[in-house]
Amino acid sequence: MTDHMHHKTKLEAISRRDLLKAAAVASSAFYLTKVSAQIHGDLADLYSAAKQEGALTYYAGGPTAPHQAAIDQFATSFPGIKVSLATGFSNQLVPRIDEQIARGSVETDVANLQTIQDIERWKNRGALIVNRGPNFDEVLDQFKDADGTNVGVRVYALGYGYNQDMVSADQIPKSAVDFLKPKFRGQVVSSYPHDDDITLYLYYNIVQAHGWKFMPELMANKPQFIRGHVGVVREMAQGRAGLSFDTSIETALSSKRGGSRIDVIAPADDLMTVWENRCCIFKGAPHPNAARLFVAWLISYDHQSHQGNWSTRRDVVPAGSFKSISSYKTADHFRDFILDEPRVVDLRKRFASYIGPVLGEVVLAQ
Repeated sequence: MTDHMHHKTKLEAISRRDLLKAAAVASSAFYLTKVSAQIHGDLADLYSAAKQEGALTYYAGGPTAPHQAAIDQFATSFPGIKVSLATGFSNQLVPRIDEQIARGSVETDVANLQTIQDIERWKNRGALIVNRGPNFDEVLDQFKDADGTNVGVRVYALGYGYNQDMVSADQIPKSAVDFLKPKFRGQVVSSYPHDDDITLYLYYNIVQAHGWKFMPELMANKPQFIRGHVGVVREMAQGRAGLSFDTSIETALSSKRGGSRIDVIAPADDLMTVWENRCCIFKGAPHPNAARLFVAWLISYDHQSHQGNWSTRRDVVPAGSFKSISSYKTADHFRDFILDEPRVVDLRKRFASYIGPVLGEVVLAQ
């Protein structure tokens, strides 16, 4: 066989291998394109129906700013749907929804709340629709209802926040008991545990770890109390408080990005309190297609990958300086905790006996 024939055979072999590789790549690309088109096609169909409705009513627990930002982004992607937003504490929004359900005239399309107990109650009452729409399958199982009536949209955590001008790096607490030191007298700020369910869960875990003696020692150190985690961050940012073991990591980082001297870390020795907010759609909602579209968009990869530290999706990595939730020692059984109503009622009364009545208005803006 001549060198020319050897060379030709070799070229043919390479050519066949390249063709097979190219075919495999093309097939894979076609599959991915088909999947992507299917997802976008599902949203396109929902959008077409949602535009006919033209509106959406959204009840969201917590401060207004992040929810309004999400609505603005949604409006950019899906123009022609006017979203009406109501924000506040869950214990302000839930009674309004309950009243709508009771009179048989639901006005709320979507609720986004941390009070999973209310969502469970509505589910058991048959007040929620089953919604396993686009992107539902990408949410981790622990962050969604197996029956499809609600889905987690964000994972949040409480950490140790501090004003860097008031607390030096070598003074940053490692556990809740470090906040009891005399040098922090009058400087610690917290939400009311008998007013905010997440703070209640935090305090419960603290006394489980350190005993109920923590409470009289805390009160002896003259802490400040305010309604809401936005208020906690605001007091530190404005220098009226120096530090808090009850700091919303997301809110603190937002304040830091805005130029404040706030910083926040995960607890070194204690458990970090984590939870997720969940969304649900109400049976009889006036804009069901807009509601399905909005929830599908909230849990989409594009939205979730730009929303801060932790997503409920399996394919979104944490942003910023924090690691994945699984890297920390966490208290992550909020759902089980809050559904134990007798215990929750007893704890609220017990913490109130140390702290006193809830005072002031809810702080929802910095």
